[in-house]
Amino acid sequence: MIIIGLGTVWILDGLEVTIIGNLSAQLAKEGSGLAITQAQVAGTAAALYVAGACLGALFFGWLTDRFGRKKMFIITMAVYLVATAATAFSFSAWWFFLFRFLTGFGIGGEYAAINSAIDELIPSRHRGRIDVVINGSYWLGAAGGALLTVPLLNDLPLNIGWRVAFGLGVFLGLAILLVRRHVPESPRWLFIHGKGEEAERLVEEAEERVECEKGVRLEEPEQSMTIHQRKAIGFGQIAHTMVARYPKRTILGLSLFIGQAFLYNAITFGYAQILSTFFGIDTDTGYFFAVIAIGNFLGPLLLGRLFDTVGRVPMISGTYIGSGVLLLGTAWLFNQGVLTAVTLTACWCVVLFFASAGASAAYLTVSEIFPMETRAMAIAFFYAVGTFIGGVAGPLVFAGLVESGRHGDTALAFCIGAVLMIAAGLVEVFLGVKAEGKGLEDIAEPLSAVSR
Repeated sequence: MIIIGLGTVWILDGLEVTIIGNLSAQLAKEGSGLAITQAQVAGTAAALYVAGACLGALFFGWLTDRFGRKKMFIITMAVYLVATAATAFSFSAWWFFLFRFLTGFGIGGEYAAINSAIDELIPSRHRGRIDVVINGSYWLGAAGGALLTVPLLNDLPLNIGWRVAFGLGVFLGLAILLVRRHVPESPRWLFIHGKGEEAERLVEEAEERVECEKGVRLEEPEQSMTIHQRKAIGFGQIAHTMVARYPKRTILGLSLFIGQAFLYNAITFGYAQILSTFFGIDTDTGYFFAVIAIGNFLGPLLLGRLFDTVGRVPMISGTYIGSGVLLLGTAWLFNQGVLTAVTLTACWCVVLFFASAGASAAYLTVSEIFPMETRAMAIAFFYAVGTFIGGVAGPLVFAGLVESGRHGDTALAFCIGAVLMIAAGLVEVFLGVKAEGKGLEDIAEPLSAVSR
C-alpha cells in the first residue's frame, strides 16, 4: 500500500516529462492549436516546469515538516491533477506555459512529502533498495509516456492527440489518489509533534499484522531516546542545522543533485529535439525514448540491492563517475558523426543504466542524512537548488546547442553533463555517508532529542 500509494507518483512525473519532450515537434507544427516553436516547448516550457517544481518543493517541503506527510501528499496530488487537466485545454502559449509551471509546482511538492514518508516507514535494512527502485520507477512512466505518444500523434488529429496525452495523466493521478488516502502518517512525525498516542496505535497495528502473518513475536528494540515534543521548527534552525551542523553533508547533497539534474533534465526534455534535428525523426521518437527509459529503470532495479550490501559510498560514486565516463565516450562518437539514431539510443541506454541508479540514490541520500525535523525541508532544499541550477539551465543550454544543428555543439552539451556527474561522484568519494543498514536516528540524531 505504501509503495503503490506513494511510490507510483514518480510514474506520473516520468509520464509528464516524457510526453512533453516527445510532443515538442508536433506542438510546433501549424494546426496544433498553439503558436509555439519546438525550442520553446523543449526549452522554455521545460524550464518553467522545473522552476515550478523547485518552488513547489520548497513551499510544500516547509508545510510537510509543519503539518505532516499525509496531508501534503494528498494536497500536492490535487494540485497536479488540476494543472494537468488545464494543460490539456491550452489555447495559447502563455496558458500552456502557466499550467506547465503549476504542474511542476504540484510534482515538486511530492518529492519532499513522499521521500520523507517512504524513508520513515520502510525498515532500515531494505531502505536503500526500496528507495532507489521507487525513485527509479519514474522511468516506467517515461516508457509509458513515450509509447503513448506514438499512436496519439499518428492516429489522432494534430490538435487533439497532445491534449489526450495530458488527459491520460489525470486518470492515472486519480487512481493513485484513491490508494493514497489509506497510507498512514509517519509515526516519527506524529510522535515528535505531540501525537504520541496516534503514533503508538499505528506502530502497534503494524507490529500485530507482522506477528500474525509471520507467526513470530517481535522483540522490543534495545535502544531508546527521549524526545522533546514540539509543533514546528523554524527556518533559522533548519538553516543552522544544514550549514553549521552538517556542512559536508550539505555540500554532498548539492553536488549530487546538480550533477544528475543537469544531465537528466537536458536529455529528458531534449532527446526528441536531437532525433528531429539530426535524424529527421518527428512522430516516432517515442519508440527511441522508451528504450532509454527501460534502461533507466533496469539500473535501479538491478543495482538497488547493492546500495544496502556493497554500501552507499562505493555504489553512488561508482554510478556517477561510471556514467560520466561513458557519456564522454558517447559525446566523442556523436561528434565524429558515426552514430545513427539507433546506436545513439543504445549508447544513452548504457549511460543512463548507471546514471539512473546514482540519481535515485541522490534522493535517498538527502532524505536519510539529516535530522527528522528537517527531513522534508532538506529534500526540498536540495531538490530545488540542485534542480534549479541543473534542471533549468540544462534544458535551456541543451535546446540552444541542439538547435544550431552542429554535431560539435550537441557533443559539448553531452560533455557538460558528463563532467558534472564525474565531479559529483568524486564528492561522494570524500564526503559520502555510510548509511546502509542504519536507523535514521543513528545517521542523524533528531533535533528534539534530549541529552541525558
